[in-house]
Amino acid sequence: MDRETSRLQTEPSRNGSDNIHSNDFHNFASRENSNLAAPPRFPQSPPMSRHDNRQPGQIRPITIEKSIAPHAQGSVLISFGNTKVICAAMIEESVPRWMKEQNVPGGWVTAEYSMLPYSTLDRKPRELGKGRPEGRTVEIQRLIGRSLRAVVDLQKLGQHTLWIDCDVLQADGGTRTASICGGYLALHDACERLVQRGTLRVNPVGDLCAGISVGIVSALPSLDLDYVEDSSAEVDMNVVMTGAGKFVEVQGTAEGEPFARAELDALLALAALSHASAGEMAVQQRGAGGATPTAVAEMLCAITKST
Repeated sequence: MDRETSRLQTEPSRNGSDNIHSNDFHNFASRENSNLAAPPRFPQSPPMSRHDNRQPGQIRPITIEKSIAPHAQGSVLISFGNTKVICAAMIEESVPRWMKEQNVPGGWVTAEYSMLPYSTLDRKPRELGKGRPEGRTVEIQRLIGRSLRAVVDLQKLGQHTLWIDCDVLQADGGTRTASICGGYLALHDACERLVQRGTLRVNPVGDLCAGISVGIVSALPSLDLDYVEDSSAEVDMNVVMTGAGKFVEVQGTAEGEPFARAELDALLALAALSHASAGEMAVQQRGAGGATPTAVAEMLCAITKST
């Protein structure tokens, strides 16, 4: 099976419209929130770039290599900067026992997530040796499954289970959101191939889905945190959205001082802008092959150019 490689990198646009500046979020957070008791911590004159010279609203370079696992119906090696995850989708000709016992119609989509021993600086022992997965692992694989089921018509899947396996090769922040993005690509490609083979009548995937991390680092709202930023963030958040701009999940935590409503709104706006109009962009990319303003949207558009 041929491999396809799509290298997608965010760059500031010539007119500046493709890049998101922290002052925009200071203004956003201040607008219609002047009556909030807790003021936002955003600086009036924030630094222009982060430790890796990215702008606040700039995503790390994204690399996508498809058909990385020939035996899977769909697979992808996805990289957000130095975070690298293999995601593969395989079909099983049955549904979970609880669906049979409760006579639940349709199929199921579920996920498993793991970090390989060499994915971190110090060797991470395999969880198999512990007898059961860690709490963090269970939380993340449930998040991936919920996110992908949100855009799948389970009735159209029939009596099948689609397994999405996400294995982290290298961890540098954002592994769960990278797994959601890569898992979506693998899921979509798998369903397309299953339709071509006659296993499924129609593709049950009805919308795009992507995840991205946001946070406040040194009082600066920032998009797509790497490990250095994530480990020192005052606020850490993961946001999953559909191509229609709807939220699937929002996970946000204050790592120290609680954050204000204005800060929450600003971070959600930052995440939403990274997903903005992904559906429209996919149509434009199919028709004209043109560039799109955000890296996440470009990543999602990759499926429309290669399946």
